[in-house]
Amino acid sequence: MFAEFKKFVVRGNVLDLAVGVVIGTAFGKIVSSFVADIIMPPIGLLLGGVDFSHLVIILKQTTETSAEVTLNYGLFINSIIDFLIISFAIFIVIRQVNRFQKKQEETPAPVGEDILLLREIRDSLKAGK
Repeated sequence: MFAEFKKFVVRGNVLDLAVGVVIGTAFGKIVSSFVADIIMPPIGLLLGGVDFSHLVIILKQTTETSAEVTLNYGLFINSIIDFLIISFAIFIVIRQVNRFQKKQEETPAPVGEDILLLREIRDSLKAGK
């Protein structure tokens, strides 16, 4: 069973997936920081000094026995912007990969000697020789 598991883990697809998840997680953190620390402050400044991360709707005030209950729609706005930036970056990467694959498909495969011989036989049969 251990040998079968080892064979499964060292297959290329599993390793590629693991690398993709790790890089995706790191990229997500970078984008989240970019949105929270670079994008949102100027947008908040343009909107009159609004800090989106602190935008909340208070559903229940703090009491002696319970904490305040809030609806954090500002954090939701930040998450939407995170998603849009990440999805646009992935779109650009996939677009470039597709463009590269298209170029590879357009280059004709080299014709082997056996293909040339078969073409000569076909042409001579068509000519009636």
